[in-house]
Amino acid sequence: MKLMIVDDHQVVRQGIANLLSSMLPAVAITEIENGLDAVSRYGELRPDVVLLDMGLPDISGLEVGRRIRLRWRGAAILFFTMHDELPMVRQALDVGGLGFVSKSCAPEELAEAVKRVASGQPYIEHPVATRLAMNHERAVDHRLRDMTQREMEVLLMYARGESVSAIADRLCVSNKTVSNHLAILKSKLQVSSSVELIHLAVDAGLIRYGHLEGSRRV
Repeated sequence: MKLMIVDDHQVVRQGIANLLSSMLPAVAITEIENGLDAVSRYGELRPDVVLLDMGLPDISGLEVGRRIRLRWRGAAILFFTMHDELPMVRQALDVGGLGFVSKSCAPEELAEAVKRVASGQPYIEHPVATRLAMNHERAVDHRLRDMTQREMEVLLMYARGESVSAIADRLCVSNKTVSNHLAILKSKLQVSSSVELIHLAVDAGLIRYGHLEGSRRV
């Protein structure tokens, strides 16, 4: 089995690689630290599974998944992230993810998820699958439910401290388009300021205070 691990934290990547090497026979693992490299190297590596974090430093895991699936429809993507809010799970599945597990799952469940996804079977971590089946959302989940994939992308980058112009460059759109997305987000999420928007992203677990890069917005 060929496995591509995409995560920007070296310790996390190596820890996962060591864990899965000990649990899965004959697994060949490639570690990738950012989203653009993951997209560019997928065609070369053709892994059986992409174990993909959502909170990457350049483009989000959602965008990585979307781009890979757009070019390689058979790509098997297993999202592996701290974020287990149902809107994020739905976004991951909507862009073509075959599986979803949180970073708090047991090692045995992670290994099982990788095996299932490698064989073409969907796998969603049990507590998350239960919440999806029961449609049980926390209050902040409900506010995020109607966001589009692009709006989620903009929110993640903005909450990390990206400027409007930087987001526009990464998404290949105009500054005005990004500003319009942010205005729509404030309306959808019922917040009146950029500070409230960032606080909501933190409350939802989409970003941690330690990962904020400071105010560089224009």
